[in-house]
Parts: sequence; structure tokens; C-alpha cells
Amino acid sequence: MIAALSNPPVDRQGPRPLMKLLFDFFPVIAFFLTYKITGNLFVATGVIIVAVIAQTAWQWFRHRKVSQMALISGVLVLIFGGLTLLIHDKVFIQWKVSVVNWLFAAGFLASRFFGDKLLIERMMGENVQLDPPVWRTLNWAWIVFFTALGIINLYIVYNFSEEVWVNFKLFGMLGLTVVFAIAQAIWLSSKMPPEDTSAPSEKPQ
Repeated sequence: MIAALSNPPVDRQGPRPLMKLLFDFFPVIAFFLTYKITGNLFVATGVIIVAVIAQTAWQWFRHRKVSQMALISGVLVLIFGGLTLLIHDKVFIQWKVSVVNWLFAAGFLASRFFGDKLLIERMMGENVQLDPPVWRTLNWAWIVFFTALGIINLYIVYNFSEEVWVNFKLFGMLGLTVVFAIAQAIWLSSKMPPEDTSAPSEKPQ
């Protein structure tokens, strides 16, 4: 998800960011479809564990590397999903969503104090050139975004039915992510320096 969001439409890569976003959401989609077919959250949890393992293996065999954030998310799915199946308590897989988002927020926040570049600048610096204040603002936007996702998830968990939470896990999370990506792209477009497209004038013969 994060890798797809870090390639905004301003870089004109066509459908690639969308395809990356769908690939990142593949385990969630598998989880959602399994739950809708079986109505069993534990079966769906088993499926998302298998989907995450398959997704990670595909990334490794294709690129010979797995992004650090994807690895963190995958490990947490295995831990919380495993606890869900072992203890037979649904709350673990529901809390996993918030924990993952808060860890991402913590990573962006920690980058303000460690290293010479913010995390968002390391992710997007090859595609976008921005002034330091803009990078800081964008980094804070990601911190707020992931923190809010974690809070919203727990609100849904404790105030709505299990089926509503499953729907939110796919449609709500994906919808909020797309809205954030669009808002980010629009904002970045206003901050990027204009391209000099003027052609040099020819001198009269």
C-alpha cells in the first residue's frame, strides 16, 4: 500500500500505482472473499495468512527483495493471525490492523530524529523534488493518516458488527487510502516547480 501511495499521479506512470495498490491489498481481498463465502472469521484468517506468505514469496522470487514495511506487515499478520487461530479469539486479527498502521506512523515519526532524510523523502525522493518544509509537512500527513486509520479501525471493532468490520477492512481502508493518495497528488502538484517548456527562439537570418 505505501509503495503505491508513494508514486503519485504526478509522475505519470499510468496504471502502475493502481496495480501496485491492488497487489498490496491482495491478502485483504482474499480475506474478504473468504469471509463472505464462509461467514467464518477464523477460516478467513487462515486464508489471509496463506495469502501473505504467497505475496511475500512472489515479491522475493520476482525482485529478490521484500520491502521492509511489507515484511513488517507480513510478520504481524502471521503473529496476530496465528494467535487468533491458536487462542480462537477474533480480537487479535482485528487489533492487527491498528497495530500495523500505528507502527507505520511510528516509523515516519522516528525518521524525524534518525538519519539524514525523512522516511517519505527516502521513498519518493527519486520521483519528486521538494523543498525541506514540504517534505516535513508530507511526512506529518502520513503520520496523521496512519494514526487515524488505527483509531478508526478500533472504533469500528468495538461499535459495529463483525460483518461491518470485515467490509471496512476492505472497502473502508481501500477507500480512505485512495482518497489520501488523490489528496496527496493534488497537493504535491501545487508544490512542484513548473517545468520550463519554452523552446529557444530562433534568431532571424
